[in-house]
Amino acid sequence: MVMAGGAGNRLYPLTRDRAKPAVPFAGLYRIIDFTLSNVLNSGLHRIYVLTQYRSFSLHRHLREAWGPLFNLIRGEYIEVVPPQQRIVGDWYRGTADAIFQNIDLLEDDRPEHVLLLSGDHIYAMDYGLMIQDHINRGAALTIGCLEVPIDEATRLGVLQVNEDERVVGFQEKPDDPRPVPGDPNTALASMGIYVFSTSALVRMLSEDARTDSDHDFGKNIIPEMVGREMDVYAHRFRHPQTGARGYWRDIGTLDSFFEANMELLEPEPVFNLYDQSWPVHTRVGAYPPAKTIHDLADEGRVGMATQSYLAPGCIVSGGRVKRSILSPRVRVNSYSLVEDSLLFNGVDVGRNARIRRAIIDKHVSIPPGYEIGYDEELDRSRFTVSEGGIVVVRKGMVLT
Repeated sequence: MVMAGGAGNRLYPLTRDRAKPAVPFAGLYRIIDFTLSNVLNSGLHRIYVLTQYRSFSLHRHLREAWGPLFNLIRGEYIEVVPPQQRIVGDWYRGTADAIFQNIDLLEDDRPEHVLLLSGDHIYAMDYGLMIQDHINRGAALTIGCLEVPIDEATRLGVLQVNEDERVVGFQEKPDDPRPVPGDPNTALASMGIYVFSTSALVRMLSEDARTDSDHDFGKNIIPEMVGREMDVYAHRFRHPQTGARGYWRDIGTLDSFFEANMELLEPEPVFNLYDQSWPVHTRVGAYPPAKTIHDLADEGRVGMATQSYLAPGCIVSGGRVKRSILSPRVRVNSYSLVEDSLLFNGVDVGRNARIRRAIIDKHVSIPPGYEIGYDEELDRSRFTVSEGGIVVVRKGMVLT
């Protein structure tokens, strides 16, 4: 069950018209594609996606990109589940309430174990290893986790474990995170990935529904299970071959979202989209190949792109693209410069325009000679500017 109902307020204005899991990432993908690809690559073929806020774009993407990958005859499915308001006439009141309001799905399918995921992180993980770990231990709950810098742990759940990896303490987004023993600069943090035994999950959700709580796994369910000394274990996310800490990014802010995209452009990125053994699935439209045109160096009119991603349908027509990611149908016209930027679907960059350290959302036309990212005071008067100085132009904005 994938929880994909987050509003993603810290990613505004990218989430102005779409849910956080539907935000484009790396040119071709949506954020949720990475979690769903992990599910599919792990050999799991029965998926419920729980949606809520601004979900139309997400629903359409799931239908077009993911629906065709499942064979109903073999009992495979991916089902989108918006709030049913079946138990209370309200939106989901928290992550635990989202599952509780759909508890009938578990009663119908009767699985022994349930994998609960968040649809808004970037990583590649074989869930099969974690599920097997959970079964071998006879656990009521297994929490996917990894070591993070102590200053990042304030926005995550923090675990304490004993020598058997049994969870003996848990705090959700603590102001003063407890470090791992022997390393004051590192904490053991939850990835928001849980394997529950179905019986334990149903029991805990039913009890929580009768209380006046936040109805949240991190704030309520997990601390209660740990406090009762139930069989709760940690599963550390490691690279299966090297044993090194796995790559996982929480892209909840504009700056972390931007940085995660930029990391992909390194010559040898830690997270490699070209790994054929672990493909990331998505819908690629019927676009022609990307192309660069014009090679008039004497006129300064050379279509070129370096250390960049160019999605199908892009045309770099006499402009320059440096260390940037271009989504489908982006056009960069003559004498213009795009560097250290993300351009979403259908952006058109006019002649002699300059864009630096920016995120340009869909269907924006940059007028000839326009500059973004060169005058912070001017940019703040027109656009959203992140704490790290990234300029964000909202979807469909008309620039004059």
